[in-house]
Amino acid sequence: MDFTVAICTYNGASRLPRVLDRLQACCDFTLEQPAQKITWEILVVDNNSSDNTAEVVRDYQKNWAYSVPLKYCRQPQQGLAFARQKAIDTATSDWVGFLDDDNLPTENWVVEMIDAARSHPQAAVFGSRIHGDFEVPPPDNFYRIAPLLALSDLGSKPQLFAPKTKLLPPGAGLVVRKQAWRESVPDRLVLLGRIGGKMLAGEDLEALLYIQRAGWEIWYVPSAIVYHRIPASRLQKEYLIPLCRGIGLSRFRTRMLSVSLWQRPFALVLYALNDLRKLLRHWWTYRTQFDLAAECETQLFLYSFLSPFYLWKYGARR
Repeated sequence: MDFTVAICTYNGASRLPRVLDRLQACCDFTLEQPAQKITWEILVVDNNSSDNTAEVVRDYQKNWAYSVPLKYCRQPQQGLAFARQKAIDTATSDWVGFLDDDNLPTENWVVEMIDAARSHPQAAVFGSRIHGDFEVPPPDNFYRIAPLLALSDLGSKPQLFAPKTKLLPPGAGLVVRKQAWRESVPDRLVLLGRIGGKMLAGEDLEALLYIQRAGWEIWYVPSAIVYHRIPASRLQKEYLIPLCRGIGLSRFRTRMLSVSLWQRPFALVLYALNDLRKLLRHWWTYRTQFDLAAECETQLFLYSFLSPFYLWKYGARR
């Protein structure tokens, strides 16, 4: 196999059909590219669902008319980090492309990612161009917080994510070299994903930082497009504020992975001072127009400042 598309899902019975239908379009597209000689598979990783996710997959398997295998496995340990590790362990290909159950790839997504992998032998990770597929129009100034919902559009030209930029692609639509993951990423990450109602995020960035530190290249592929389905509930304050807090709380871990061990005490102080500076500047800038985007940014900066204290306690408890 050249490629495995791994769909990590939790209670995704109502969402999976749209993703699988899009992947059928990818199957049709690859059949139209005989010169490419692509062999790939689809793997649904059921992350301890309590709905009829397994039954939905079985129904698709019964009527599956493509040579691309549609497989199913279950990861009973809750957490996106565990589901992705299960995908790495189960995939039979050299490359694994991760889709969530609300990620809808364009028909050429598989072909574009395989072309990128073949063109960049020093690379281990490729990020997609991710557009929002909104159920309702987003709130005012949403563009300021769009990256927090895994939306990523860095333009129409491919580019390398250099370590000095401190910028990495989101986990949605991410493609990784299995060898690099196995050699670089620990079996158990500190950041495990949102579990039991907790919004602690950053498991994708933690894994990518380990791979980048090992010397592998990470690229942005603008021709590989994924639409991230965003329901109305995810544009409400009740969802966005905890999300921003969770992303902020994860930042101490991801920040420290990007600096050397001897630099970490100094980096901790500098990051804390910078977070305070951002908080004060943000409050002064938006004090008279404190909309939802501004409130989300405030929570992000505040909980980034609190992140070291939370993760010290969190890590000790684990």
